[in-house]
Amino acid sequence: MCDSCDCGGHGNLYSVGKPGAAVIPPERSARKIQVEADVLAKNEAVSDRNRAWFLKNGILALNLVSSPGSGKTTLLERTIRDLSDRITMAVIEGDQQTSRDAERIGATGVEVVQVNTGAGCHLDGAMVHRAMHQLNLVADSILFIENVGNLVCPAMFDLGEAAKVVIISVTEGEDKPEKYPQMFAAASLCLINKIDLLPHLDFDVAACREFAGQVNPELEFIELSAKTGEGMEGWYNWLMGRAGR
Repeated sequence: MCDSCDCGGHGNLYSVGKPGAAVIPPERSARKIQVEADVLAKNEAVSDRNRAWFLKNGILALNLVSSPGSGKTTLLERTIRDLSDRITMAVIEGDQQTSRDAERIGATGVEVVQVNTGAGCHLDGAMVHRAMHQLNLVADSILFIENVGNLVCPAMFDLGEAAKVVIISVTEGEDKPEKYPQMFAAASLCLINKIDLLPHLDFDVAACREFAGQVNPELEFIELSAKTGEGMEGWYNWLMGRAGR
């Protein structure tokens, strides 16, 4: 597991030129796998209840995931301001520390709840369950869940959302889908943000889309700039379509 949480994260360890590397005994490895399975199963049960509640109450819940600094909060601010007269929205903000993003979202006039995970690297179903019942959610609305900035652990944890939306900015490498395939495989939509900076960068949009498409052939793409507004209408059309508007 990850040192900072019980997310079940795991990976391969490589030792180059370092003799005497530690070897995990088989019994410890088996125990670790069992703990991971138990954690994920418990989360799945809570998330299934979340999903049933969202469906019953006509709420479109979306899990926004990305690396830190991709522009999730800026995207939400603009989305809320542009769509506030068309649909009711609310936000659950996930961060390890501080309430800065929640304060930014609150300034738009929507209801928002901050969830601080401390050393944890992701939101889970129980955190969302507690947070969603602190909001006055109404039917035919959208609940945005802004996850902790991380492309690893959030891919494994269902929150009860209708879809994961992965945001990648052009200030990152276009090979992110190859490096973090589980996240792109789990997502329904990929937003390629900050396209206003493309003239100043070497980011290859076509290559990014190709890498992501290899991981998830069903993945949809929208290229946009949350700062300038370019391409945002495509995002709004996608939202309204998912919300049945």
